[in-house]
Amino acid sequence: MVANLPEKPGIYQYLNTEGTIIYVGKAKNLKKRVYSYFSKEHEPGKTRVLVSKIADIRYIVVNTEEDALLLENNLIKKYKPRYNVLLKDDKTYPSICVQNEYFPRVFKTRKVIRNGSSYYGPYSHIPSMYAVLDLIKHLYPLRTCNLNLSPENIRAGKFNVCLEYHIKNCAGPCIGLQSQEDYLKNIDEIKEILKGNTQDISRMLLERMQTLASEMKFEEAQKVKEKYLLIESYRSKSEVVSSVLHNIDVFSIEEDESNSAFINYLHITNGAINQAFTFEYKKKLNESKEELLTLGIIEMRERYKSQSREIIVPFELDLELNNIVFTVPQRGDKKKLLDLSVLNVKQYKADRLKQAEKLNPEQRSMRLM
Repeated sequence: MVANLPEKPGIYQYLNTEGTIIYVGKAKNLKKRVYSYFSKEHEPGKTRVLVSKIADIRYIVVNTEEDALLLENNLIKKYKPRYNVLLKDDKTYPSICVQNEYFPRVFKTRKVIRNGSSYYGPYSHIPSMYAVLDLIKHLYPLRTCNLNLSPENIRAGKFNVCLEYHIKNCAGPCIGLQSQEDYLKNIDEIKEILKGNTQDISRMLLERMQTLASEMKFEEAQKVKEKYLLIESYRSKSEVVSSVLHNIDVFSIEEDESNSAFINYLHITNGAINQAFTFEYKKKLNESKEELLTLGIIEMRERYKSQSREIIVPFELDLELNNIVFTVPQRGDKKKLLDLSVLNVKQYKADRLKQAEKLNPEQRSMRLM
């Protein structure tokens, strides 16, 4: 069987006597990779047990190593094979939803419903999410009601304005005081802020303010100036490094003694953290840091639909992705980003350790002894 395998990139599946998939792996060269499992005596442990349980082998040939990585990731999630690393996703972090409706609402949620709405996040750092929601609330008058604001209902005069209108948090679209076109202009700007493109919005507000001032519309210019100062204040707090650094992914990894690995992912837009997430892998076959980080990079980039062309990592990886540069920074702003990612992953690891000790105090005593 192994002798017939092609010398091409792809994924392989090991099945037991019951026909259950017990392991999924990827390979640059299928024949060499699978042959390595059967051509040597493995140390006593889980790899030896895995090999002893293999009754059948299936494989899928693909064009590139990148395709193999994506397929491996999807199959592991689909079949959850016993001897593959297990991604622990026990926390549902909130996201910000821009609801798909005639006058869209913007709110935090832990449920992602595929109904054409746009979702931003999830936010593992909750204060960051509230900071951006607060900024949006102060910049744009948005409705917070659950009313069905269809054109027909508005024309029929079914609604009355509420307190939010009177305290100037809403512009009254429910009774036709704000057009859908004007409302959706605000929504487009909000989406740019949620993507992290605050620099573009800030520049646009500055130009609008200067135009109004030149036209002697000083009262309107003052209102735009207040918005400009709000967004500049937010930018100065959220920007972690130079705004020249745009559309970059950052990854770091930490391990503990109990066969767990923690990976932190940061996405940087215009020098600010737009997404941050730390997750845990449970090791099954003593996987190396390189293997685990590779899995984590593929998983997070797919999950967050990242289009970044540069990935900052803590060490060299034997990994080639199409049109993507891997950087291991030694100094400068990119090194600051990597250090920030490491700080996050170490904090997450410490938090998990504290949680475990609360649940099992004897474990701490044993480790100290």
